[in-house]
Amino acid sequence: MSELNRCDPRLNWILRNRLHPQHGEQSGEPTRGPTGLLRKNPRPQWQMGPSGLRRLDRLNMGGAAGVTQMNSKKRYEQPVLPLHQVVEPQAYIAVWLQISGGRITSHCKDVLGQAQQLAVAREQPTAVLGVLCGELKESIEGAGVDRLLQVQGPEYDGYQPEAWSQLCAQVDAALKPLYWLLADSGESAELGRRLGVALGERPATGVWKLEADSLLARNGAGNRDISRPWSRIMLLLEECALPCGEYRYQASPLEQEQQLALSAPTGSRLDDLGRVAVDPAEIPMAESEFILSAGNGIHDWEQFHQAAALLGASEGASRVAVDDGFMPRSRQVGATGTWVSARVYIAVGISGAVQHLQGIGKCEKVVAINKDADCDMVKRASLAAIGDSSEILSALMKLVEAQSRQEVSDAA
Repeated sequence: MSELNRCDPRLNWILRNRLHPQHGEQSGEPTRGPTGLLRKNPRPQWQMGPSGLRRLDRLNMGGAAGVTQMNSKKRYEQPVLPLHQVVEPQAYIAVWLQISGGRITSHCKDVLGQAQQLAVAREQPTAVLGVLCGELKESIEGAGVDRLLQVQGPEYDGYQPEAWSQLCAQVDAALKPLYWLLADSGESAELGRRLGVALGERPATGVWKLEADSLLARNGAGNRDISRPWSRIMLLLEECALPCGEYRYQASPLEQEQQLALSAPTGSRLDDLGRVAVDPAEIPMAESEFILSAGNGIHDWEQFHQAAALLGASEGASRVAVDDGFMPRSRQVGATGTWVSARVYIAVGISGAVQHLQGIGKCEKVVAINKDADCDMVKRASLAAIGDSSEILSALMKLVEAQSRQEVSDAA
């Protein structure tokens, strides 16, 4: 039988006719259901690969015929988002940027999403002002910051809530922002309460929803909601709003528009003695920010424990590894174990069962080490290393040791 691709005239006619009832189904485009909602064909669309094998088109780009060529744009190319600009802002909504390891936390990104909703709802041009003390190690153009005030110096380094509150008070006196939005967690939560005392405002804490004329805040150990009027200082909970993802934002320095005469903070009554070294094994799984998790693909458990100790990561495990007795039940990650929200989650030899993927749903960066390039964990991961887990862990440990020796030599 001939291997030439044959044309189906009826199918081509359906693909050209957008009014045909089967057009959306055959073309893979989303259609509207009886309620008006957009619906997408869940059935897999197949296409012929260069080797002659059928390949599943997960993006529905190939059409039902299976012979339509893929779009010239590569799948790994990210679309360029439109730029959101506020040329001459008439008002500001200030957000204290909560960072961890030089990166904005996911909680703070939710707060920025709420701030952008408030700014867009106003008739006057309103910019979201991000106030930051410290160093950023990544781009924030997608976070939702229109103007950025970044202050660095030894008087602001470490744990300095009094210096931070004085800085925010100076910004408030110079720009008079409409609202101050802060994350109600960690150091940001303490700063919000200190700022309320400094400005003579009663802050609204535990806010999870903003309505037209009131807000809802969690109270009673999270078991009760109270309604109260808006406040100039609001401390928001996680998932208060969706993070920004539709635009790129300028995040231009504030000094380009207005010079702020910021005075140095007065002497602090607190003495920061630095961070205390904590054994990663003693950190509860739900609070750990760096987790190295093992699955059925681990065969050298001694090497895994050495890698976790060298990286300074908390150890986790899949249900299979726990059931086999290699890890304690308290280290099981997933819907049937512990739900984690680490900044970095490295899954070694974990295929990615549904329950495990549910448990790591809030992790920011997921790194997968696996032999199977088509497993669900690789699809979930932001970065994947395909190969033998023992070889990859060994190479990773060598890199970490080399970097540690380099840091010691530079310090000497």
